[in-house]
Amino acid sequence: MQNLTLSWQSAGGTSAVLFAASYAVRRTAVRPSVSAALREAGTLLALFALWQLAGHLSLMGSGHALDRAQWIHRTERELGLPDEASWQRAVLPHPWLVKAANYYYATMHFGVMLALLLWVFLRHRERYAWVRTTVVLVTAACLLVQFVPVAPPRMLTDSGFVDVAMEYGQSVYGAGVGGMVADELSAMPSVHVAWCVLVAVAAVRVSASRWRWLAVLHALVTVAVVVVTANHFWADGIVAVALLLLSYGAQRGTALLRSRRRPAAEPVPAEQPVPVS
Repeated sequence: MQNLTLSWQSAGGTSAVLFAASYAVRRTAVRPSVSAALREAGTLLALFALWQLAGHLSLMGSGHALDRAQWIHRTERELGLPDEASWQRAVLPHPWLVKAANYYYATMHFGVMLALLLWVFLRHRERYAWVRTTVVLVTAACLLVQFVPVAPPRMLTDSGFVDVAMEYGQSVYGAGVGGMVADELSAMPSVHVAWCVLVAVAAVRVSASRWRWLAVLHALVTVAVVVVTANHFWADGIVAVALLLLSYGAQRGTALLRSRRRPAAEPVPAEQPVPVS
């Protein structure tokens, strides 16, 4: 499968162009919404560029990435969590299901998030800042943790895992655009899980349509997909959801602080009675 992601150079350059276009449009008579759309697109591409770049940096060597993955797997078993390898073995006899899971993992992660942001921006502009800020905060938090390299389960072949994407020629971890290679040692935490849960929460809170529950279904399917493709452990998703909750809490706390610091409106003086001559 062709790697559909941009390199950090391409994403960063495109982001700069979008910011410049936003500034230029803002100084013309064009509707302000056009400038805002360009600015938001530039912001998200800048975040993506940072993600791509950070994936190739680390605070610790990658030599123990497999050891950390084995420790996570061993700890999960001691805590009684279901073995991800057994989930994968259940789908291995069904090639069509494995291929569908690989394709879902590769395409729906970015596709659904972009669709959500576009929908909220166009139809629920008053809620867009909340959704966009959550995306930025949780992605940045995940990046900080990912500076410590952790291998995905599919690399633990001795534990019974299979790299099904490589087996079916659907791996996204080949040569990318501009010669960049997607980072394989940033499994902890799972940005896939963080984003799919964010999409579900945003859709349920923003919309009143019965179709919003499809976003919840997307979250459930994504969690199953990252497990059966052996791209993430349960722990990767648990930590991702915890970071998402912290992102919501940070926004809530900031809003409360702002409301307390905002000066109370001065009382309107009562009208003085007009003296009778």
